[in-house]
Amino acid sequence: MRKLLALILFPTIIFGQDVLINELDADTPGIDNQEFLELRTITPNSSLDGYIVVFFNGSNSGGDSSYFTIDLNGFQTDINGLFLIGSTSVIPFPQFLIAENTIQNGADAVAIYQAPISDFPEGTLATTTNLVDALVYDTSDADDTELLALLGETTQINEGSSNNTNSIQRADDGSYFTDTPTPRQLNQGGGITLNGITITPSLTQVDEGASFTINFVIDEAPDQDLTYSITLDNNTFDANDFTGATTLTIAQGETETSTTIFLVDDALDEGDEVLRIKFENLNEPIIANNNFIDVRIVDNDFTTANFGTPLSPTYGNVFSTQPAGYYDSLDGLADIALAAAIQAIIAEEGVVRAQTYADVIDILKEADQNPLNSNQVWLVYTETAKAKLDFQTTSDNTGTWNREHTYPRSRGGFFSIEEDDFNDGINVFWNTTADSLRHGNSDAHALRAADAGENSSRGNQHYGQYNGPNGNAGSFKGDVARAVLYMELRYNDLSVVNGFPDITGQLGDLATLLDWHRNDPPDDYEINRNNIVYQWQFNRNPLIDQPDLVEYIWGDNIGDTWNQPLSVNQNMLSSVRFYPNPAAEQLIFTGLSAKTQVLIYSIDGKLVRNDYVENQTPLQLNLEKGVYFIQLNTDENRPVNLPLIIK
Repeated sequence: MRKLLALILFPTIIFGQDVLINELDADTPGIDNQEFLELRTITPNSSLDGYIVVFFNGSNSGGDSSYFTIDLNGFQTDINGLFLIGSTSVIPFPQFLIAENTIQNGADAVAIYQAPISDFPEGTLATTTNLVDALVYDTSDADDTELLALLGETTQINEGSSNNTNSIQRADDGSYFTDTPTPRQLNQGGGITLNGITITPSLTQVDEGASFTINFVIDEAPDQDLTYSITLDNNTFDANDFTGATTLTIAQGETETSTTIFLVDDALDEGDEVLRIKFENLNEPIIANNNFIDVRIVDNDFTTANFGTPLSPTYGNVFSTQPAGYYDSLDGLADIALAAAIQAIIAEEGVVRAQTYADVIDILKEADQNPLNSNQVWLVYTETAKAKLDFQTTSDNTGTWNREHTYPRSRGGFFSIEEDDFNDGINVFWNTTADSLRHGNSDAHALRAADAGENSSRGNQHYGQYNGPNGNAGSFKGDVARAVLYMELRYNDLSVVNGFPDITGQLGDLATLLDWHRNDPPDDYEINRNNIVYQWQFNRNPLIDQPDLVEYIWGDNIGDTWNQPLSVNQNMLSSVRFYPNPAAEQLIFTGLSAKTQVLIYSIDGKLVRNDYVENQTPLQLNLEKGVYFIQLNTDENRPVNLPLIIK
């Protein structure tokens, strides 16, 4: 009887559309994480197949064109005829999820079309063709008369000034009003009352091998036992990683229940993981107040490298993986000719690759990995470590890390394109040249993992204006100097100059950066980083491999002729050889005068083989594909270091 009575109490709807915009909250206090759009159908539980929602940008740069489109195929409204679109921060939990801070404040518009999503690629001008319903709105902005006309509307609705607590709601007579938001409730009352369950874990971060409790509280006690299930699976976290009940009952007349989850302490180095608490089978009028609740699982099986952090640097444990002869073309050159020859190597068209800005996240997780904990990245400037999982994904940068352009985007003239939003992996890349200045946006040699708040504090200041946070030890300074000087060599129209210029394409202060370079030489961490970026971009930072080049281009040796310094080890390379390289199953060494120790290291500095070989005797490998480094210890106790590729 309760359900039948509620249906009878639906207010009379005098508007005629099958699907309409019922409520919009485009601007919320703080970081805009609770904005939402609500649709309504005259008939409850109606299919939304064939409909799309399109958001239009009314700003001058947006040109009254689409910036976000949602395909509603496969969805339906609820028992009150409502369909809620919002982020995971919206309460109750939306039926369709979008990222936080997606909906723009206005003057903008949202519209429903009966059309395929392919009709509205990003940047499509607003139109009345196949239009079902539209709302043009603002947050105390001037009317966008062009957008109103394009959508056939005459009135622009004001939600309120910035950071307001209102939403725009449609009344039963079809008019609009503003009031306290009512997601998944009829705006003027009536309908079936939904009963929400709230998830509350006792901890949001738990060590592997420990346990925690998940509490569930329902708004109103059920009149019969309520049984439901949850799942915890998320990416690599699955049923093998925990024990504990996932089917639960809230007893008749009670308002809460709980379960204890025990995390399995395995011996696998899986990295930190995140389990996600999700309701599996709630049936209306029982709904989720919140959902997709994350709990971080801290892996205790992390690995460490054989080299130190920039704050506690080591030297001589990591070796450059530059190919033999990589810099030979520089010998005998000076000044402008030397710089041009460097650029010919590190910007060679058809060899050097440019990756997307999203790919840089994956590159930094590897290149800036904390040597003391493989589950963390090492942060430039603040000289601390942060969990890889703490990458900033919303407008809130608290406790997160992000990508820092050591050569700021605004000063270099770099920019992103739509394709930059996709991490398509190491084997998908753009062709690039010395003139491809846009690719400076995602050049990992000059991008570093950074504390998000400190990155914001640095802004686009020149070095010398910005010297890092108070009390820093300066462990990043040489790294930063070599990164931005690399950018001048790599890209045309970039330079590093004295002073603090306000000209796009110029960065200062050269004198400061030369001082930083001289006082903080390349360490194992920076060499390892150079090796990893090389695997992605097929170019190296020559100022790390050959740091004296800095003096020949910008410093005390300008005008002098460059020749690569030959160490005892390099001289010995003329007689010691191995083949094939790349190798698959075995290596054969030549030029050895006696039985010699062979140490093979992985790219991150781990010792993977320790053998003794004789001249022309095969060494069986049994190694995974990748880049390695061979160290030969001769009877004179002078190591010879050689790069090796396993195919």
